[in-house]
Amino acid sequence: MKKILVIFLISLFTFYVNADQVDTTQISFDPLFPEPQHQQATRIIVQLLSQNHYKRIAIDDSLSSQAFDRYIDRLDYNHIYFLESDIESFEKYRYRFDDYFRSGRVDAAFEIFNAYEKRVAERLMHVFELLGHEFDFTVDEYIELDREDAPWAKTTEELDEVWRKRIKYEALNLKLAGKGWDEIVKTLRKRYKRVKRNLEQYQSEDVFQLVMNCLSESFDPHTNYFSPKNYDNFKIQMSQSLEGIGARLSTENEYTKVVEIVPGGPADKSRKLFPNDRILGVAQGDDGEMVDVVGWRIDDVVQLIRGKKGTKVRLQLLRAGETAGAPTDTIALIRDKINLEDQSAKSDTVQIIHQGRKLTFGIIDIPEFYSDYEARNKGDRNFKSTTRDVKNLVEELKAMKVVGIIIDLRHNGGGFLNEAVELTGLFIDKGPVVQVRDSRGNLNIERDTNPTKIYDGPLAVIIDRLSASAS
Repeated sequence: MKKILVIFLISLFTFYVNADQVDTTQISFDPLFPEPQHQQATRIIVQLLSQNHYKRIAIDDSLSSQAFDRYIDRLDYNHIYFLESDIESFEKYRYRFDDYFRSGRVDAAFEIFNAYEKRVAERLMHVFELLGHEFDFTVDEYIELDREDAPWAKTTEELDEVWRKRIKYEALNLKLAGKGWDEIVKTLRKRYKRVKRNLEQYQSEDVFQLVMNCLSESFDPHTNYFSPKNYDNFKIQMSQSLEGIGARLSTENEYTKVVEIVPGGPADKSRKLFPNDRILGVAQGDDGEMVDVVGWRIDDVVQLIRGKKGTKVRLQLLRAGETAGAPTDTIALIRDKINLEDQSAKSDTVQIIHQGRKLTFGIIDIPEFYSDYEARNKGDRNFKSTTRDVKNLVEELKAMKVVGIIIDLRHNGGGFLNEAVELTGLFIDKGPVVQVRDSRGNLNIERDTNPTKIYDGPLAVIIDRLSASAS
């Protein structure tokens, strides 16, 4: 199964932060430091990669250098924050990352990240200063937008000039879109206040995840570290279900806002929660403390709202259309299991005229190979899975008398390999489906052992360059 790094916000969210009221005269970020569990986690990750990864790559100076370059690139790929002197000061770590990782130390990565935050703060202050004066658009100037291969700026003054042209370019685009200077300033200030707010919400686990992925991706680009939150999100995506209240959320003006109510979920059935309501606080059970979540990261709010089926969560709400300071409502919801249909297999039909005959073809779109393993292992007869969904869709298309079926695997990056094997079994008698070789060279053949097939008519499978792994 292809390993996938998933950032999942309740189901599918747009992460949007708008901070209009921000003091831009002095900008700084609190430094972040490794957490106690990171030392043990680093050692375990190093051990797993060394012993179990398919590629037998030594964690040595060569890999250390690759991980170091990846880390710097992830922080400042366009060379617009760090100075040449910063990079020179970091060079002492280039061939030490491997030693640090083996001993469980990630202090150097955090030191580099804190230096990055300092440089971002300096750039943001410069941006807001630049917006205090209108640009002269009559001057003939050139800007290099792609600076990935550009040399690092030697001085602050040199970097100031890079940013002057960058902000002037962004302002010019807005001017060409018909905006006046005052509106341009308002738009750009809002844009860079979001940058500030997003970085303020970084946590130690985010930095740890970043550096661990720089290590794992030095083995191959599809091996990733999952933070505890991301592991939960990955399980949700792969099972196409979660236990919660059934609401899609986003962040707007420091508030967590309800974007959509999932049909059939607890929120929908209660008739107590509505789109555009804003969540101010979250409490557990009947007497749990109400936690103020204004200004929180969306994923942290989601973690508080999710919970086991049958448990109660209370929400303090500022209703849609109400202004800050208006009376709030508190509602209670009982969490339940919610099936997420966004990435489930779906069917459709298409009709074409061929030699005077109208032909109807069935199309089954499979975005990924998912399965609710936990429900399956618990004996839930209605567990969610790709194969079960596709089987039902095929039966529906057969009842419609389609002359052929097209399986659409475009943009399908993979998922559970056993689902790909079982799904293949719907269309063949029985036999081998795929070979899997492990890191020790052992070869395992995955087979379809069920001689029954549900469809034996004309079948086509569509793929593209983004079809991978299980697909």
